[in-house]
Amino acid sequence: MAFKNKKDRFASLLHDIAVNLHEGANFFATYSINSVEDLHTFSNKIKEYETTGDSMVHKMIMELNDAFITPIEREDMLELTNRLDDVMDALDETAFSLEICQITHYDEYMTKFIQAIQASTVEIEKAVDLVFDKKLKDVRKLAIQIKDYESQCDDVYRESLIQLFQNEKDPIKLIRLREVYEKLEDIADSCQSVANTLESIVMKNA
Repeated sequence: MAFKNKKDRFASLLHDIAVNLHEGANFFATYSINSVEDLHTFSNKIKEYETTGDSMVHKMIMELNDAFITPIEREDMLELTNRLDDVMDALDETAFSLEICQITHYDEYMTKFIQAIQASTVEIEKAVDLVFDKKLKDVRKLAIQIKDYESQCDDVYRESLIQLFQNEKDPIKLIRLREVYEKLEDIADSCQSVANTLESIVMKNA
C-alpha cells in the first residue's frame, strides 16, 4: 500500500509540473500584448509560472531523495522533471527577451513558433500522465508528435532568419528580432528534449 501511495505521489507531482507548463504556454500564446506595459505584465506572469514550476521541481527532488522504491527508475523521473523545467525556463527567458526587446506584437513567424510550442505542451501533458498508466506505446506516439512540432519550428526558424536578413534594414530591429526567434527555437528544442526523455523511458520499461 505504501508503494501505491508513493506511486500516486510521483504521478501527481509530474502531472502538476506538466499542467503548470501547459498553462504557462497557453498564457504565453493567448495573452494580448499591445504596449510596453503589457509586456511587463506578461513577463511577470510567465515568471510566476516559472517560480511555481521551480517549487514543484523542488518537491519532486525531495520526494525522490526520501523514496526507497519508485514506480519507474529514480534517474528517469529526475531527468523528466528537469527537462520539463527546462521548457518552463525557456518560456520565461523568451518572455523576458520580448520585454527587453520591446516586441509588442507577434509577427507571422513568432505566431507559428508559439502555436507549435503550445501544441507540444498539450502532448507533453498527455504523455506524462500516460507514463504512469504504463501506456508506453501511446507515450511513444506522443513523443513522435512533439518531435514533429520541433521539426516544424526548425523550418520556421530558417524561414524567419532568411526573411530577416534579406528585408530588415534597421540593425537594431534585426538584432532584437533575431534574439526572439532564437529564444523561441530554444523552447522548441527543450520540448524535443522532453520527447527524447519520454522515448528513453519507454525503451527502458517496454
